[in-house]
Formats: sequence, C-alpha cells, structure tokens
Amino acid sequence: MGSIADSTVQALTLLFGGDPDLWEIIGISFKVSLTAIALATPLAVGIAFLLAFGRFPGRRLLITAFNTLLSFPAVVVGLTFYILLSRQGPLGVWQLLFTQPAMVIGQMVLALPILVAMGLSSLQATDRRAWETARTLGAGRFRSMLTLMREARFGLFAALLAGFGRIIAEVGASMMLGGNILHYTRNIPTAIALETSKGEFAQGIALGLVLLVMAFALNGLLQLVQGKGRPVA
Repeated sequence: MGSIADSTVQALTLLFGGDPDLWEIIGISFKVSLTAIALATPLAVGIAFLLAFGRFPGRRLLITAFNTLLSFPAVVVGLTFYILLSRQGPLGVWQLLFTQPAMVIGQMVLALPILVAMGLSSLQATDRRAWETARTLGAGRFRSMLTLMREARFGLFAALLAGFGRIIAEVGASMMLGGNILHYTRNIPTAIALETSKGEFAQGIALGLVLLVMAFALNGLLQLVQGKGRPVA
C-alpha cells in the first residue's frame, strides 16, 4: 500500500514538476491523435452524408459494415497495417512503419467508424425538408450540405469527441505501427504499458491521470453540448 502511495506522490511530482520526458510523451500523443481526428472527420462526415441522403446499391451493406467496425479490435487494425507497411508489404516502399504518420493512419481507421456511425444517426435525425428547401432556394449541393450539418452540429460534435476519446487511449495499433520509440512514437498508452511491464508505476500513474482528467473533460463537454442541443420544454 505504501508503494502505491509513494508511486502516486511521484506521479504528481512528475506531472506538476514539468518533467520533460513525461510532457513530451503527452505532447506526442495529442499531436498524433489530433492530426488523425482532423484528417478523418471531413471524410467521415462526407460518407455519413452520402449514406444518410444518398440512394444507391449497397448502401445498407455499407451502413452495416461501419456499424460492425465499431467493435473492430485496435490490435487487428495495427496488425493489418503492419503487414501493409512492412518492407515485404505492398506499401512498404513508403517506409512509414514505426513513424508518427503510420500511427496517424491507424488512428484514422479506428476513428472513422465511430464518426460515420454517429454522424449518420445525427444527420438522419435532421429534417430532410431543410435540404429540399435549401435546394429549392438555389443553394448548391455544398451549401445545402452545410445547412444540414448546422442542423446536426450537436450530434456531429458528440461524434468528434467520442472518436477522439477512442483513439487517444488505444494501445494496440499505436504499439504495432509506432514501435514505442522514445522521443518519437511513444505516446500515453504505449508508455503506460511499457512502464507497467517494467514495474515502474510512477510515470504510468501520471499518464493514467492525464487520460482520466481528459475523459472527465470530454464527458463534461459532451454533456454540455448535448444539453444545448435539447429543445426547451
């Protein structure tokens, strides 16, 4: 019990003492995950919009596929792209394995199903007449799309927060695609896994606290956004 208490004190010292190695890991984690979510969101919204308002063969199959991918294990995503990006793989010429861009790709793939599924639900809940009215008034497809997105902004923002929360805490794909390289690809989850396996709990607890605070912050922000989105009785 004393060891855990000592490790917790050390963890707080590392956090509030501005330990450079610890904050570098935190910085890498947020840099990679924010890049991944920024790249995945426009693509996901476009797909969600197409699935919500498009009528084409295979639409229901695509919706089912994205819903199925919601529970796709991160380690399987990591393994798939490890094979693709390895020297013997079809994308090996890109030499991306064990780099931050490889981690970004893996996290984009993990975030995409969440963004698409939740975005689709939000867009389907909007009044389709808003799209028809915008088109009738002469707005182009892009302007009409923005009108629908504005109507569904609370749900889309919730999808964004959920997607970010999913990828910043995942360890499987990041470990396999990034290689957990110090000062380059070591992020919060991979550092926690490494330090715990070594029996060094202080840094792991400190990074765990960062994820815990971030989880509370994201949930609080989500509750705030959802509250603003509810109609007044």
